[in-house]
Amino acid sequence: MAQQRTKKKRNPKNRGNAAGVVTRRSGAKKAGTQLEGKALAAQRREEKLNTPPTWRGSLNRAAIAAAIFALLTVLLFNQNPAGALALAAVMLVIYIPMSYYTDLFFYNRRQRQKQAQ
Repeated sequence: MAQQRTKKKRNPKNRGNAAGVVTRRSGAKKAGTQLEGKALAAQRREEKLNTPPTWRGSLNRAAIAAAIFALLTVLLFNQNPAGALALAAVMLVIYIPMSYYTDLFFYNRRQRQKQAQ
């Protein structure tokens, strides 16, 4: 005779209701958690805006832009990959200082506005 298992339902941590809203079974959400998260996000954004630009950040941004440019050149304009890579290298050389000095301009402007207040 086969073993008979108990028919106990599993208790999931989260349940959805008819409206699709997921409620928690164990314990209520701490009051103010959402406000604390928003405050933390605002603080991190402020810290990020108050850090001066770096050449490394500009290099990363320029590399991504040049890679997208090369990919689109090959796919949309049917250029050979070698020519697209050469053009992307030229764009990389142009994008790096352009990105850095644009970030520096906005950083300095933000600092002037902050001091004016």
